[in-house]
Amino acid sequence: MPGPFDGLELGELLSFEPGGGLIHFAGQRVLLMDPVALGLLRKELVNLMGVTAARGIFTRLGYAHGWRTAEAMKGAVPWKDESLWRRAGGRLHTLQGQVRVERVERKPEEGPEPFAEAQWRDSYEAEQHLLHLGRADHPVCWSLTGFASGYMSYVNGREIYCTEIRCVGQGDAACHIVGRPAEEWSTECKEVLRFYETQCMEGVLGQVTDALKQAERKLRAKRQSLARVGVTEDPAGMVARAEAMLRVINLGRRAAKVDSTVLVTGESGVGKERIARLIHDESTRAHKAFIAVNCAAVTESLLESELFGHARGAFTGATHDRPGLFEAAHGGTLFLDEVGEVPASMQAKLLRALQEKEVRRVGENTSRKVDVRVVAATNRELSEEVRAGRFRQDLYYRLRVIELRIPPLRERREDILPLARLLLAEAAERLGRKVSGLAPDAADQLLRYDWPGNVRELGNALERAVALCEGSRVERDDLPEEVRAAPPSLVPSGNPRRLEDMEKDYILAVLAQNSGNRARTAEQLDIGVATLYRKLKQYGHPEAAH
Repeated sequence: MPGPFDGLELGELLSFEPGGGLIHFAGQRVLLMDPVALGLLRKELVNLMGVTAARGIFTRLGYAHGWRTAEAMKGAVPWKDESLWRRAGGRLHTLQGQVRVERVERKPEEGPEPFAEAQWRDSYEAEQHLLHLGRADHPVCWSLTGFASGYMSYVNGREIYCTEIRCVGQGDAACHIVGRPAEEWSTECKEVLRFYETQCMEGVLGQVTDALKQAERKLRAKRQSLARVGVTEDPAGMVARAEAMLRVINLGRRAAKVDSTVLVTGESGVGKERIARLIHDESTRAHKAFIAVNCAAVTESLLESELFGHARGAFTGATHDRPGLFEAAHGGTLFLDEVGEVPASMQAKLLRALQEKEVRRVGENTSRKVDVRVVAATNRELSEEVRAGRFRQDLYYRLRVIELRIPPLRERREDILPLARLLLAEAAERLGRKVSGLAPDAADQLLRYDWPGNVRELGNALERAVALCEGSRVERDDLPEEVRAAPPSLVPSGNPRRLEDMEKDYILAVLAQNSGNRARTAEQLDIGVATLYRKLKQYGHPEAAH
């Protein structure tokens, strides 16, 4: 049975100027545009401004399009009944090539009909979203929903808002929309309806502006605090003086220029994630996400879901589809910390994801292409793990296309004081303390300690010192006990020290380690108590007065 709008034909509504250049639809000038171009625009806006802002822009663009179409159609066709014009929006949507509109037959048990309801097939918008951004966890026909709202709002003389309850872009078989007057929507729908308001965009831009201002304030405060303690950072925020560390940073910057997988090795706390961030920040992926995951902190049963995602119903508690970290890092960098802890059952799946550049969510049979640069890190000796059969050799070589070995802090003592001053400034800013530097004896003690926990331990020691110090600078007594008790190094750095000075430093260090007990100190040094007393008096040490 023919519908009331079957008489609307594209040939009657569309006209072309004989000489070309102008196309009219219902008397209004229109443009022909490739949907892929709109899809690419969508991708750029989502990447640049986020989903919320992009959705607001496309929704209001569609609303304006629908409003203008309704306005143009009012006098373009000799309508037998004005109600036909009011209800023609779906047919016009179809004629314009945006979507195929189908009526929805409701069952009595589904409750009363809404003001408007339709099912969509072949949505160009869902198609383009899937093509450029992949499956979403929310409806994506933003401009089409906006068009329906704009058309109905104009012809009915009041605000009619539509929203999608199902969408092909989120994995449904068809798109399904409902529309109601503004006053009939429940309060639960305000989150969706705000995309029709300009305040949505203003709010997002306001948040971006506030975030930029806050970042500028933090950067300015950090520069001021660093200036007070005499620290100069390089443009990437790296602090390094030791030749070995400078080589690592240089290699990291060169590795950033290519997309090869990088393996960062070194003891715990040396700064492996900081190097991974340097590689990301100086690569062409810097404007995309940097996502880090500690493989040792995720249980074996959850690691696959964490990395690759899962489908709804894949296991108990999987109430909805969820993308994994590979998908979340699409276009950016995924940092796999402690990759040596990945269980054997997962190593083959990780290798496949790296080789094929695709992932398969838990509970799904189809694979999804991902564009991700992987940087891995470990404090284990992976070559030994391979020989012991605990780590796959093929995965090891796949990760180790470029390897960066970060030396421990004890092997780059030139970096200790510059790093200490940077960490002190950061701790002072974080704790709100006016601490401007290190006392000479505190700085000397930092150089004596071996720092088995590397930069992480140094940072913790400086934070403790800043929290406890009573003056404007960190004193020796503000340092942790194990740092205070560290004896002087027997290996000179720079100009050799006099033997007399080294003997003095060593005797005082052993005395401090024994909490001032002269008898125990003399016994450990294999000298007499009288000899120790004479030396302390020579040094002007307060213990000589007792």
